[in-house]
Amino acid sequence: MARVTPIFPQLVEPSGVNCSNQSRDIGVTTDETRAYAATQTDGKPLVEFGGTSNPYVDYQFIDLLHTLQQPKSQGYDETCFIVMGQVKELLFNALHFELYNARHQIDQDEVIEAIRMISRARAITTYIAHSWDVLNTITADGFNEFRNSLGQASGQLSFMYRHVEFILGNKSARLARAHSNIAHVWPKMKEALEAPSLYDRIIALLARRGFSLDAKALDRDWSQPYEANASVEAAWLEIYRQAKTDNQLFELGEALVTLDDHISQYRWRHFTSVSRIIGHKPGTGGSAGVGWLRHVTEHRFFPELWSLRTSL
Repeated sequence: MARVTPIFPQLVEPSGVNCSNQSRDIGVTTDETRAYAATQTDGKPLVEFGGTSNPYVDYQFIDLLHTLQQPKSQGYDETCFIVMGQVKELLFNALHFELYNARHQIDQDEVIEAIRMISRARAITTYIAHSWDVLNTITADGFNEFRNSLGQASGQLSFMYRHVEFILGNKSARLARAHSNIAHVWPKMKEALEAPSLYDRIIALLARRGFSLDAKALDRDWSQPYEANASVEAAWLEIYRQAKTDNQLFELGEALVTLDDHISQYRWRHFTSVSRIIGHKPGTGGSAGVGWLRHVTEHRFFPELWSLRTSL
C-alpha cells in the first residue's frame, strides 16, 4: 500500500516484558481442579489472577512475542512482511519437529507412527504455502518502499528452513556456512549437515526389511545432497507392486511423495510471488532472485519415488 503512512499501535509496554526464554511457572491443573474452577465461575472464563501476568501470556510468551515486530522503514507493507516471515519461521520449526521425530520413529521401526508425523508435516507445509496468499497482497511499489531497509536479509538465511532442507536430504555445505559465525546456531547446523536425513534412515529401514541395496546407498558422506540410486528405486518398485493399504512401506512411500509434492507447491508459490513483486531483479541476499527460485522448484527430495512410476 504505497503512499500510505503506517500508524504503529504499541499494545505492549516493552520495558515491562520479561525477555528471558526460560519457561515461566504457570502451575498445573487436573480434570478435578478444572471442574471445580468451572463451578466457582458459573462456567465463565477466569479473569482474576495473582502476580503480574496470566497463565496464557506466560505459557505462550505472548507479551514478548508481540514486541518482536520492529519495522525499519515507514513502508506500510513492511509490518505484514515481518509478521508473515515470523509466522513462517514458527511453522518451519513445527515442520522440522515432525520430521525430526519421524526419523527417530523410523530408526525404531515404528513405521505407522512415522507416517502420522509425515502426514502432519504435509499439513504444516500446506499451511506455510498459504502464507503467500497474504504476502501476495504486497504490491511491487509497496515492497519497494521498504526493500532497501532489508539490507542483505533474505529468507535463504533462515537457519530453521535450512534445518528442514537438511533433514529432508537436500544438503549444502555452502549454504550452511551462512550460519558459521553464529555461535549459538552453528553447532546444530553443522550436526544436521553431517547427519543422515530422514530419507537416508528410511533407506536403511528398507535394508533391514530385506531389500537388496547398494552399499553406497547405506553408507556415504551424509553432508552431500542425496542422489538417486537404482537399487533404491528397485526396492520401492517392488513395494509399489504390492500397493495395498496394509503394506506399511507402500503407505510410507505415498506419504513421502505427498509431502514432496506439497513442498514443491510451496516453492512454486514462492517463485511466482517473488516474480510478481520484484520481477527479475537480484535478490537481497546475493542470489539471482527468481532465477535461483526457479532452479529450486525442480528439486525432489525422494527422486526414486517419482521416477518409479514410469516403470509401474
